[in-house]
Amino acid sequence: MIGMLSGTCLLSGNGEAIIDVGGVGYLVQSGRRALSNMREGEPARLHIETHVREQAITLYGFATEEERAWFTRLQSVQGVGPKAALSILDILTPGEILSAASLEDKTSFARANGVGPKLAARIAIELSGKPAPIGRGYVASAFTAPNDGPQSEAGGRAGSPNMQIRRDAVSALVNLGIGEPDALRAVSAAYQGYAEDSGKDPALDDLIKTALKELSAA
Repeated sequence: MIGMLSGTCLLSGNGEAIIDVGGVGYLVQSGRRALSNMREGEPARLHIETHVREQAITLYGFATEEERAWFTRLQSVQGVGPKAALSILDILTPGEILSAASLEDKTSFARANGVGPKLAARIAIELSGKPAPIGRGYVASAFTAPNDGPQSEAGGRAGSPNMQIRRDAVSALVNLGIGEPDALRAVSAAYQGYAEDSGKDPALDDLIKTALKELSAA
């Protein structure tokens, strides 16, 4: 089983790349995020998920172990295959996937090519409330949303995202007559911006005010 390829990029094309490792060219299926950082003739390293089927062995490559772990987790949802999982990872970072799932934000998943409204809703519901996937050689707390803050001595993270505050903020905006998809996007953007600026969770009132500013600026 191949877990990683480290060599030279021979070709980087539409949805695939060839990596030369010791004179052997490995054909790897990959998304735009990983391929955008690869240049022909330059060193390349990809985390690999190997799929063995009766008629083929397919290698899927990712820039980070976190992305590979989410690629596998997404396919635990019925109806999500490799292509749909790659499409989701093309438009959402691992942290954004975790946030969208926690908020049951089906609209974010529906933006991916090949993911219809029904499948997007299923993904949001089935992944909601679940922790981020554990990758190879990682502990569970390593895979959390961005800007989660430093790990505590107990192995958790101080200042982890307060999903209840986000849900309450979305509910408040909906009660003000704002559509749920717009409320979800505004709260997500407001929370991320607040965390980047202060490094901690916002109070509910502050999150709602910032989300309203996001909506007015849109």
